[in-house]
Amino acid sequence: MAATSEAVRQVLCTAGPSISHTGLCSNKSNFLALSKYGLSYRTENVSWCTKIKSSRHQNSRRIFAFHFVDGVHSLHCGSNLSDRFRSLNCKCRQTDSVTDVVNEDLNRRINGVENASVLENEKREVLLNGDLATNGHGVFSSTLPMAGISSAEEEAWDLLRASMVNYCGNPVGTIAANDPSDSNILNYDQVFIRDFIPSGIAFLLKGEYDIVRNFILHTLQLQSWEKTMDCHSPGQGLMPASFKVRTVPLDGDDSATEDILDPDFGEAAIGRVAPVDSGLWWIILLRAYGKSTGDLSVQERIDVQTGIKMILKLCLADGFDMFPTLLVTDGSCMIDRRMGIHGHPLEIQALFYSALLSAREMLTREDASADLITALNNRLVALSFHVREYYWIDMRKLNEIYRYKTEEYSYDAVNKFNIYPDQIPPWLVEWMPNKGGYMIGNLQPAHMDFRFFSLGNLWSIVSSLATADQSHAILDLYEAKWADLVGDMPLKICYPALEGEEWRIITGSDPKNTPWSYHNGGSWPTLLWQLTVASIKMNRPEIAENAVKVAERRIARDKWPEYYDTKRGRFIGKQARLFQTWSIAGYVVAKQLLANPEAAKILVNVEDMELVNAFSCMLSTNPKKKRSRKGLKQSFII
Repeated sequence: MAATSEAVRQVLCTAGPSISHTGLCSNKSNFLALSKYGLSYRTENVSWCTKIKSSRHQNSRRIFAFHFVDGVHSLHCGSNLSDRFRSLNCKCRQTDSVTDVVNEDLNRRINGVENASVLENEKREVLLNGDLATNGHGVFSSTLPMAGISSAEEEAWDLLRASMVNYCGNPVGTIAANDPSDSNILNYDQVFIRDFIPSGIAFLLKGEYDIVRNFILHTLQLQSWEKTMDCHSPGQGLMPASFKVRTVPLDGDDSATEDILDPDFGEAAIGRVAPVDSGLWWIILLRAYGKSTGDLSVQERIDVQTGIKMILKLCLADGFDMFPTLLVTDGSCMIDRRMGIHGHPLEIQALFYSALLSAREMLTREDASADLITALNNRLVALSFHVREYYWIDMRKLNEIYRYKTEEYSYDAVNKFNIYPDQIPPWLVEWMPNKGGYMIGNLQPAHMDFRFFSLGNLWSIVSSLATADQSHAILDLYEAKWADLVGDMPLKICYPALEGEEWRIITGSDPKNTPWSYHNGGSWPTLLWQLTVASIKMNRPEIAENAVKVAERRIARDKWPEYYDTKRGRFIGKQARLFQTWSIAGYVVAKQLLANPEAAKILVNVEDMELVNAFSCMLSTNPKKKRSRKGLKQSFII
C-alpha cells in the first residue's frame, strides 16, 4: 500500500491525469479514491472500471479513481472513460518547467545544509553527468550564435515550432507533417513516438526541456491501456505508435471543452501492426533527457521506473524463440509496411541493445529490480555476441559463407543456421568493397538478408553493439559507396531495392514500395542525425558534414520532403509529404551536433567492458570442442 500511495502522490502532483502499471499492487481488487474530502480506500470484488462523477461546483476538485483489475491499477481523471479507455482526459494543473524543478530542488537542499558551497559543487557534478560539457546551469550550451545560423536552419526551426502540439496548454509533441496544401491528412496530424525522437533531441540541445518532459510523461500514461485487435490484446508495457490530441465537449456540459489524448497502438494502422520500437525509443529519449538537463528526478519517479520495467519485461519475456535477438513481425519499426524484415531485423536489435544499456543506467538498485537486472545483463552478453559474430559481413566473411558446408548437426557446427551459399546475391559479390563491411539486415534459419539497412547499422555504432573495428568499417563502407548510400540526397534507407519478381513476392506488389521509392530503397533526410551521431562517436565528423552539405543543396527548396525517389535520390518521393517534421528535425539535430560534438554523448552508449570481456571469452573458446550441456549456469544460443 505504501508503494501505491507514493504512486498516487506523484501522479497527482504532475502533468498527467492517468497512469496504468503492473507490479505495484497485489492481484486483489482494490479501490482508491481522491476527492475534496481526501483519500479513501476500500476493497471490492470488481473486474471493470469504476466510473465516478464529480461535483460541478466551481470550488470542487475533480475525482480521481484507482481501479485494480487482475493486478493492474489505473488512475483516471474525470468521467470520460468510454470506448475501452481510448482517451486520456485533461483536468490537471500546469506542469512545472524543468528549470523550476531543478532550481527549486537545489535551493531547498542548500537551505538545509550549512556548507552551501559543498552542495553546489556536488550538484554541479551530478548535472555534468560525467564528461558532458554544460554552461554552468547543468544544461548544454548548444545554442549557436545568430551569426552562425543559416537561413535554412532558421526556416527549419520556424517549421519545427509550428508543428508543436499542445495539451492542457503545454507542448506535448510535434505532428508528423504540417503541409498546408495537403488536404489528405490521414494520420500525419498525430504525434508519433519514433518521429518525435529527432524533434525531442533538437529541443534538448536547444535547452527547451519542457516539451520533452511532457512527452515522456504523457506517453507513459498511455502505456498500459487496453487495446484490442479482433478481441485480442497485446502484452502490457506496449507503447503506442502515435497519439492525437482531441478537443471534445466536456461530459455533461456542452458549453465547455476539454483535451483528451487518443492513442493508436497499431489497431488503426495500415496492416494493424503494433510498434516494437516505440518503447525502445522512449527509453533512449528518457536517458537523453536526464543527461541533457541533469534532472534525474523524472527517471527516478515510481511511475517512470515501473514504465521502464514493463517495457523490459515485455521484451525479455520467454517464448518459443531460441535466439537472443528480438523476434518481431513485418512493419513493426521505421519500415512499417511489408518489406520482408520480419524475424530478427537489425534495426530492432540495435535499438533493443541501446535501450537495455540505457535502462540499466536508469533503473534504481533495489531488491525488486535485482532479477530484472540479472536477466538484462545476461541478454546483453548473448545479444552482443550473437549480432557481432553472425550479422557481420565483409569480404573475409563473405568468402567464408561462400565455402559453407550445409546440413551440419552438432554443437560445434560452423554453419549454425544452415545457410546455403547459393543465397549470396550476385549484386553483393560485385558491390562489397575490399575495405569496409556492415551488419546484414536479418538472420533466421536458412536465411540471411544481405541488404544494407542504414538505421540498424548506424545505431549499432551509436549503441556500441558493433565493435570499434566494425564501426569504422561501416563508415568506411559509406565512404566507399557514397554514390549508392548518399547520392544526391541523404540517406538511403536500405540498399539495394527489391525489384521484379522479388519485389512482387516480398512486398505483395506494394504500389507505394516500388523499387527505389519509400521504404524500398528510398532516401530519407531524417537519417542525417543518426549518421551524425555515429560519425562524431568514431571521431569522423567529416562524413556527416559532407552528407549535410549534400542535403542543404535542395532540401529547403524542395519544402522538406518525407523521402526521395530513384537510385540516387534525385526526385521528391511520388507520395512524399512535404514539410515532414522528422526531415526538418533530422537536419536541425545534425547541424546542432556538428556545432557542438560533445552534446552527442547524451545519445551514445559507451562500450561496456564486462560485455567485452564476456565476448572475448566466447570467441576464445575452441569451436571444435564439443560443449557439454551439463553444469552450465547460463545457456546462450550463440
